[in-house]
Amino acid sequence: MRRIIHVDMDAFYASVEQRDNPELRGRPLAVGGQPDRRGVVAAASYEARAFGVRSAMSMARAVRLCPSLVIVRPDISRYKAASSVVFSIFREVTPLVEPLSLDEAYLDVTENAWGETLATPVARRLKERIRAQTSLTASAGVAPNKFLAKIASGWRKPDGLTVISPDRVEPFLQQLPVDALWGVGPVTAGKLRARGIERLVDVRTTDQHVLRETVGSLADWLRQLATGHDDRPVVPNRAAKSSGSENTYPEDLVDLETIRREVAEMAEQAVSWLVRRDLMARTVTIKVRYSDFTTITRSHTAPPTRDSSNVAARAVQLLTKTDAGQRSVRLLGVSLHNFCGDLDVTQPKDQLPFSPEEDAGNTD
Repeated sequence: MRRIIHVDMDAFYASVEQRDNPELRGRPLAVGGQPDRRGVVAAASYEARAFGVRSAMSMARAVRLCPSLVIVRPDISRYKAASSVVFSIFREVTPLVEPLSLDEAYLDVTENAWGETLATPVARRLKERIRAQTSLTASAGVAPNKFLAKIASGWRKPDGLTVISPDRVEPFLQQLPVDALWGVGPVTAGKLRARGIERLVDVRTTDQHVLRETVGSLADWLRQLATGHDDRPVVPNRAAKSSGSENTYPEDLVDLETIRREVAEMAEQAVSWLVRRDLMARTVTIKVRYSDFTTITRSHTAPPTRDSSNVAARAVQLLTKTDAGQRSVRLLGVSLHNFCGDLDVTQPKDQLPFSPEEDAGNTD
């Protein structure tokens, strides 16, 4: 049986800010953009969470909930530096580390460099090492599989440690609401509750046809999780499947030339990521959100490249398949997909990758 630990740093971005600036300690703090510029909360301190402030919330709403909220712009370089220390600690104990983000990961410590036969003392030592080396706290969940370990890590935040031993799996599952299931968000949870499926364990006894009508292809997966089974291994160094960025603008963009410049710049930034990793990409995708919040994507796939002029030209060309310049644009994004390590076909730099009449891959 595997021994899995899920470690999740506590209010990571906000905690780094409070660590580095004593004046912020004990105060409700949000990391993110300004409320008058359509900012979004990237992270909230526990003091801010007491007012109902949560990540992904609009900053304008956060300020309404907490008028004394202190807003700090993100400093990703400092968060990455702290994350690097944390992941170095993880890899001291096991090579089986699966990052989920800068501030959380799974560790398989069934066999570990510290010679511990149980995962609980490993989790305690990890938390102690993280605190000693970063002055930050982490919460950890220990369980026989990834599903249970992730739920456990959030059970007693902040600075928590929850252990679900094999003999405690069933009592633990009996406590959980249906939205504890992986893949069940607010909308799906609402559909399940409308069918009388309130608790996680109710999924087990629900008629399979009813479950499929409610959640479709998720039915079999949810029923498996509802029994506490999850055979997924911890996969270290999972390769990135895409790279890119997007930007929400403080004022809607209406000028087509401005939109083209923004898209080209994002494309070039995405290519710089490829260059640093000696990768190439086949697919370019742009994302456009209009002022009425309608969002579309357009994609084009060609021979692999990391030539910035090629990628930028393709991204800009994809704008011809949108209403940019005719409708106000609230958000733009560019991402690259389908990575490979070798350039199979070289395309002349002065040749546009496709004509305006060619199908650019409508993915509305």
